Amino acid sequence: MPKTSYWADSYVQKLITAKQAIQNIQPGQRVFIGSSCGEPQHLVKELSNVSIRFTDLEIVRLLSIESGPLTMIANRSHSQQFNIRSFYLGSASPQKIHNNKRFITPINLSQIPHLFKSKMMPINAALVQASPPDDFGWMSLGVSVDITLAACEAADIVICQVNPNMPRVLGRSFIHVNDVDYIVEHEEDLLTIQPLPEIETANTIAKHISRLINDGSTLQTSLGVTNEAIMHCLSEKNDMGVHSQYLSDGLMRLYSIGVITNKKKGFNNGKLVAGSAVGSKFLYEFIDDNPSIEFHPSDYINNPSIIARHNAMISLNTAMAIDLTGQVAADALPYNNYTGINGLLDFTRGAAMSNGGKSILMLTSTSDHGQKSRIVPTLSDIAVVVPRGDVQYVATEYGVVNLFGKTLQERAMALISISHPDFRDELFSKAKELDLIDIDRKFNQAVKGVYPLKYEETVIINEIPIMFRPAKPSDERSIQEHYYTMNRGDIVSRFFHEKRSFVHDQIDTTYEIDYINDLTIVATIGELGFEKIIAVAEYFRNSIINMAEIAFSVSREYQGIGIAQILQKKLATAAIENGIKGLVAYTSPENKGMKKLFHKLPFKIKSEKDDDMIILNCLFSEPEESEEIEKDL
Repeated sequence: MPKTSYWADSYVQKLITAKQAIQNIQPGQRVFIGSSCGEPQHLVKELSNVSIRFTDLEIVRLLSIESGPLTMIANRSHSQQFNIRSFYLGSASPQKIHNNKRFITPINLSQIPHLFKSKMMPINAALVQASPPDDFGWMSLGVSVDITLAACEAADIVICQVNPNMPRVLGRSFIHVNDVDYIVEHEEDLLTIQPLPEIETANTIAKHISRLINDGSTLQTSLGVTNEAIMHCLSEKNDMGVHSQYLSDGLMRLYSIGVITNKKKGFNNGKLVAGSAVGSKFLYEFIDDNPSIEFHPSDYINNPSIIARHNAMISLNTAMAIDLTGQVAADALPYNNYTGINGLLDFTRGAAMSNGGKSILMLTSTSDHGQKSRIVPTLSDIAVVVPRGDVQYVATEYGVVNLFGKTLQERAMALISISHPDFRDELFSKAKELDLIDIDRKFNQAVKGVYPLKYEETVIINEIPIMFRPAKPSDERSIQEHYYTMNRGDIVSRFFHEKRSFVHDQIDTTYEIDYINDLTIVATIGELGFEKIIAVAEYFRNSIINMAEIAFSVSREYQGIGIAQILQKKLATAAIENGIKGLVAYTSPENKGMKKLFHKLPFKIKSEKDDDMIILNCLFSEPEESEEIEKDL
């Protein structure tokens, strides 16, 4: 169709009905349909109405909302009429995935625009939806720019449904009236997704992860219940930024309360940058003509080199399963709207290259109502999406571990420690069979231990952030290093004799614990997974007398600044909560530091001499000053 010199005249000339527009599509052609909530429902319904006249029509989509018209076509059409090529799936059941998996096209989202524009995958027609034109003839693709813009630029014909309900989103979201072939005016509500249910495991995972995210970080989030829970846990953060594949209601809420300012991104400062929006009607109103928001196509949003330019880029994505070596699968999951290969690897690698960046993968520990573990020995029958070498942080409701730079044995032990307790014995045995763990290694107390997140605390001492937390099985090497660097006098004070060896069998009760009868609290500095342990405090419950014996060690350079007192308070708090009657400590008469420390407890302290040892003890039922107990502990 020839173009006129004035876009408004061209617009009028191109106006036709949906039925007339669809007549320009021929059997055997490849048709792109606008993505997710940007799906042009009116055009798709008309395509469905006349589907009987098509054979071998290939529909190309990024993903459609499960309740959208395109999904309905896919569910009822005959394979000789339609084949629907999806670049990834959404919240689908395993059976649906199996039935349609032959049409899934594995590809990183950043590469799809090149696939279209290079004509390696020619697009005969693109059915898209846009806002009404502005005074200069530009129409915004609104909630779905991602790969839609590239499809418009590459398609032989572009059929555009103009919908006044489509928000006008700034950035590289625009197509011009002169660059489309047919225009169908039709007003309808945009597709939305329902609010996600609150799931306790997601809330727990969010609490684990929130402490990894510092003020001033730049966020990328996928969609799903866990990510929404994380948004709630970030409400106390400051000056967060966003560079994300998707914009959600959770991010909108953080923006509205001032958590997201985009001031410290280091790139595109002041702008919330995304590729599309999936959420509620309120979200679409929020992004309409908002000068602080820009949408860009996926070859920009998902470009790892662009992602890496942001300060402290945090990538938050959901996995379906992970094996004991760290290989990750990420097919469709309940309550996780978008998954598969998509942009997961793009952001995983981009975040890893960012200064201070972190890639975080999240998964609930079980599936099928607790019948199956998502942490498995091998991914032999599931496609790997993220190679083991790209995986950094992994979180379940039982904790978070950092696999970066870890050996296969360290990875296996770490992942078993955050698996569901019901599966730890089996995973540990399988790891031995696979030679991932030393055949002589034991995993005693920690098999059923549930990591008590409530005992975690970061305290600033002498301008140094020190993390106090329960020990984990993955702390083995760090605890060994702590003991090996202690001086002779401190070793004798801690172990009551000179000691030069701290092999696994001699100290395993320090980190293979059940957190109730045996508890170790460590003080650490540095990044999770690479922390330096600067202090270790332990209690061991004597079940006969129901008293807990405590012991401490603090690195020489960190002594005298109150670390041991904080550790002792945490042990006492945990002992009280776990039903222990009191504490007991054995020390030498010369160890004035230990005696002074024990007497700081807010209980009546008893002391007796036994040969060359001093035995200190207290009962929680005998407070020194009862009104001060709660405050002191």
